[in-house]
Amino acid sequence: MANHDPIAASGKSNAAHIRQDAGSGSSVSDEHEQLILKNARRKVDKRLLIWYSFVYLIMRIHVSNITNTAIINIEQGTGIKKQLGNLTSQQWAWALSVFYYPYLAFEPLATLMLKKFSPSVWMSRIMLTWGIISMCQSATQNYAGILACRFFLGLAEAGFYPGVLYHLSFWYPTHKLPLRIAFFYACGMFSGTVSGLLAYAISFMNGAGGLAGWRWVFILEGIPAILCSFYTFFFLPNYPQTEKFVTEEERALIIADLPSAAPTMGAKTFNIAQFKELVLHPTFVPFLLIWITHGIGGWGISFVLPTVIYELGISDTARTQLMTMPPYTFVFVILLTLGWLIHTKRLNPWVAGLGLEAAQIVCYILLITIRNKEAKYIFVMIATAASQSFFPIIWPERIRAAHGTTTAGLAIGITNSMAQLMGIVGPQIYQSKFGPTYRVSYITSIGLLCGTLISLVLSWYFVARQDEQTKI
Repeated sequence: MANHDPIAASGKSNAAHIRQDAGSGSSVSDEHEQLILKNARRKVDKRLLIWYSFVYLIMRIHVSNITNTAIINIEQGTGIKKQLGNLTSQQWAWALSVFYYPYLAFEPLATLMLKKFSPSVWMSRIMLTWGIISMCQSATQNYAGILACRFFLGLAEAGFYPGVLYHLSFWYPTHKLPLRIAFFYACGMFSGTVSGLLAYAISFMNGAGGLAGWRWVFILEGIPAILCSFYTFFFLPNYPQTEKFVTEEERALIIADLPSAAPTMGAKTFNIAQFKELVLHPTFVPFLLIWITHGIGGWGISFVLPTVIYELGISDTARTQLMTMPPYTFVFVILLTLGWLIHTKRLNPWVAGLGLEAAQIVCYILLITIRNKEAKYIFVMIATAASQSFFPIIWPERIRAAHGTTTAGLAIGITNSMAQLMGIVGPQIYQSKFGPTYRVSYITSIGLLCGTLISLVLSWYFVARQDEQTKI
């Protein structure tokens, strides 16, 4: 559905002499103008992509730090589960899961709020509130307290990740997103490496100031988000139509290179016709099923990764924190490699997605059958890395299938909100009562990932059919 945005139309008109319409996108005709556009995108990358990637790293540390606190200093008798009232396996699973309920409920609305209030205002609000609430977790004294903090932390953070994808779609055509989303996501996943290292270091602060080590984790990891909120409010670019760090010629080229169906600053925040078009589109349900089944089946293990590794019996809790680092480092390498291959059209994103799903299924089968602890650790590492590399590879295809400002915002928000079932169901599937073999957990994951493969093939078919209809 076309947008009716006079500002965007003006920008495209100013750049008409440098643009040739080509089906679903556009191409800049002159080599000199292509160079200008390339330089303009580098400016946007520095101001927008690099900053978001850094903040996402901070955010993912917040999301994953509770999994690190699960085993920190338990030998000294000051573990979080004991200090909060000797939490049971099921209570701890709920402490992890409750974070994702507000995510699931408010993510679509929170994504559209970025357009309503402007990215710099909305994103700075998210960062400020999540930093404050994250620090409040350190003051909890019982099960009810940690549940309340985790719920409001999820509410505060809802909309950040899909909001970033939505914001990027105002600046970049979809064919330029794969490498950028891969880089953004890889930085976030690298947080697992940083979080493990921080948890290892902070574990030696146990007792400092009369506080247990897990309390220091929440305190020290909450401060950066608050600082980031102030920078974001004053310096985050909003839309290409309004920013002054690009020249008029660069601005015209950026706007001209966007597809006609891309989100635009002047469009209505909510368009009921575009909403109906979204939910009736044949790709809507298959994409939701991809995010649900992969989220639960693929990501489930990541919510309890330190515990799973610790229960292999290879090392103590401190060194286990360090052993959580390699999987996330591996994700960083995989994503940048796959992102570059897709960006340079050496690899089809759908084929890459199918390969990642197949790799996880093989790893889980091997984890059920083998007994060697070191081999189990290797396959846990590979499965975790493959699972967390999947979503950013498919996200550009999800965004490309959405046409219009409301459609893009809701498609990103609703799809990502469905993925939050991974945080609700995942910890339940990987409760410690199923350890140390986690046979039931791995079998469940295999079944769900098979569902992902089917949904992935269906989505690929419908998107390809849409592309063919567009060419006619």
